[in-house]
Amino acid sequence: MATSAQTLIIGGGIVGATLALKLAQQQQKVTLIDARPALTEADWQQRLLQRDARVFALSIASIELLKQVGAWQLIAKSGRKADYTQMQVWQQDGRGELNFGDEAVPQLLGSMVEPFVIEQALYQRMAADDVSEYLTLVAGHKVTLLDWRGTQQGYEVHLDNGQTLQGKLLIGADGRGSLVRREAGIELDTLDYHQTAICCAIKTQQPHRATARQLMLPTGTLALLPLADVTEDDKANPQHWQSVVWSLPRNKALELLQLNDIDRDSLRTELAAASQYALGDIERLESVASFPLTAQQAKHYVKENLVLVGDAAHGVHPLAGQGLNLGMLDVAALVATLFEDYQRSGGKCWGELATLRRYERTRRPHNSVMMHSFSLMNWLFAGDFAALRPVQQIRSEGMYQVGKIKPLMRFFTQKASGL
Repeated sequence: MATSAQTLIIGGGIVGATLALKLAQQQQKVTLIDARPALTEADWQQRLLQRDARVFALSIASIELLKQVGAWQLIAKSGRKADYTQMQVWQQDGRGELNFGDEAVPQLLGSMVEPFVIEQALYQRMAADDVSEYLTLVAGHKVTLLDWRGTQQGYEVHLDNGQTLQGKLLIGADGRGSLVRREAGIELDTLDYHQTAICCAIKTQQPHRATARQLMLPTGTLALLPLADVTEDDKANPQHWQSVVWSLPRNKALELLQLNDIDRDSLRTELAAASQYALGDIERLESVASFPLTAQQAKHYVKENLVLVGDAAHGVHPLAGQGLNLGMLDVAALVATLFEDYQRSGGKCWGELATLRRYERTRRPHNSVMMHSFSLMNWLFAGDFAALRPVQQIRSEGMYQVGKIKPLMRFFTQKASGL
């Protein structure tokens, strides 16, 4: 006997969990399926003892969405966030520099938050009385089969424990390697940058002063992103910890990672020099990780009774830190579109193909523009073409002139905020 719900969401990460909460708040029956085992409160607390080198640069729009589902309030209470009021972008081989934000009158541009801090807040909210009646979490079980039963019935989802779930609408929020996308036969447009990102947490000699920094190097982008202060020692001397995302050609990244395995100070020395000692020397380095850089876009976001959101639908270069923010904009657009048609139909139509296509027309062109814009920026600053002298001169002068046009800088700031 299949357990029935109005909506099934596969993927319990930040995008999937936020979407589930938004639907439950509107008193829609939703089941969230996450292959990862559920964590106990002790598990969460153990994870919180450690600093995660990875952070998400949450835009104002993403923060607002998290406020709506009641998660941001918990994040703010925990203190595990690092707000930033300025952003500095400059290039190694030119005079141009872009400065976002007003130093004289600081205003929030966004906040850097570790992934598991956001997830903990979302999962705490799922257990709250105002949503728990409508939201069911199925954790620790993998999907083995997706069975489309026709437009009226939607999908049956079979799990590895023998359980069967049924829903009129199936939402794939299961990441870049999306099972939902593959099973639906939706193809991908992909782009390999032939780069690898090295991630780590660093403690710098000078404080970051609530500023996110991005240095455009000939080898790739180097981002220095504020991290929350975790320990009592951190809080006594605040704003010295940062997350690093350093994009490099794959061979160079592998060379540095191997060198770091032999000499623990080697990466710290290389990184300090690459950053042009923007915040002095690097005193500590920890939590080194890496991942290949690619971009991808699903050729379609929707099919009958099925829709993709977040990384299941698109993935972009991390140089602007907009990957999660694009997924959160997907959530806001999908919920708005679903309920607009649901209310128009008097509560009869849910997740119709025409509705899903309206969502796709809203989000896919926007995500495409963002993906190709980031690719263009990477192409202009890194690689053989970017090293040509005329390109360097045009790029340098262009950045210099753009930085002087305040209305244009305010426009860019607004777009980055997702507003």
